[in-house]
Amino acid sequence: MFNKKLITDIDVKGKRVLARVDFNVPIKDGKVEDDTRIVAALPTIKYLLDHGAAVILCSHLGRPKEGPDPKYSMRPTAEHLSKLLGKPVAFSDECVGPVAEAAAKALKPGDVLVLENTRFYKGETKNDPEMAKQLAALADIYVNDAFGSAHRAHASTEGVAHYLPAVAGFLMEKEIKYLGEAISNPKRPFVAILGGAKIVDKIGVIRNLLKIADTVLIGGGMANTFFKAQGYPMGESLVDGEALETAREILQDAGPRLRLPVDVVIADKFDNNAHTKIIDVGAVPEGWAILDIGPETVAAYSKVIKDAGTVVWNGPMGVFEMPNFAKGTFGIAQAVAESQAVSIVGGGDSVSALNQSGLSDKITHISTGGGASLEMLEGLTLPGVAALQDK
Repeated sequence: MFNKKLITDIDVKGKRVLARVDFNVPIKDGKVEDDTRIVAALPTIKYLLDHGAAVILCSHLGRPKEGPDPKYSMRPTAEHLSKLLGKPVAFSDECVGPVAEAAAKALKPGDVLVLENTRFYKGETKNDPEMAKQLAALADIYVNDAFGSAHRAHASTEGVAHYLPAVAGFLMEKEIKYLGEAISNPKRPFVAILGGAKIVDKIGVIRNLLKIADTVLIGGGMANTFFKAQGYPMGESLVDGEALETAREILQDAGPRLRLPVDVVIADKFDNNAHTKIIDVGAVPEGWAILDIGPETVAAYSKVIKDAGTVVWNGPMGVFEMPNFAKGTFGIAQAVAESQAVSIVGGGDSVSALNQSGLSDKITHISTGGGASLEMLEGLTLPGVAALQDK
């Protein structure tokens, strides 16, 4: 399925290798709070070091608005990586230009350098060829291991691949293998679970999955838009007004493959301590809002999940940041963990729910990229992958 060259297909000994990683991690008081993404890149980094390369790492972090901003510096990730590798990691205050070039030139095989945030430069998001060339000047080989950014055509994810021999890292390979397999050759029944607030972000995904999945289970805020499209008053519930027509079309085309909640938890305000009721799906009283799926829905969905061959889950079932409205999401997490299916979970919120419920190790594959995994499920080609050399 994965037809791109890998780091194992080229000789890296004595070479400077520029690796695009996804170190876009939460940082608080100058310390990395959650290092999942850094740890996910270690197999590629260690392979390169063990095979005699000098490794230069670049990544974006956050969304700095106006150029450099100390709050979004990559420095804490370099310090954290140094602990994980048990060796010094150099840091360059610049990502491209003379300072970065001098730092890259000084590297010996087995050394590691982290460059400053790629998004401190306007050229990154514009995929500016000048910036891509400057990045390419730092190294002999380019490796893309940042699946989480592969759906964006930026200078460090796509542009630079035109100026250096470009191959994939192990994380990129693993992500594309699992997601690609789920779409092109799933073990059946194939069940997709989609949650989160907005339909708009996931219209393409819903449509593509309805073509390939046996059942699509809907939860979260997007279910409200489907209910409203069926004519139910939704009270204060979040509804995507612009997507009502689309929701109607999807309901009509999908038939019984698309399943909506049968009961929901409603609350009289958006607050963990609000009054709550469980009601069957229908009219939501004035002043009340749907904040989670109900227990009957969890039971019905769990039954479908239990018999699945492949499960793909993206997006929470309710406002799971509040403990009183997290039961739906945690119930689904439990069902996915207990099922014998090949299970793939993507999207920040679904992954956090799994981590909170301590079930992560029961999942076949946890995707590091929300947007990228959605685009793959939509059947789109990722620019950061397309730019790599074919096997």
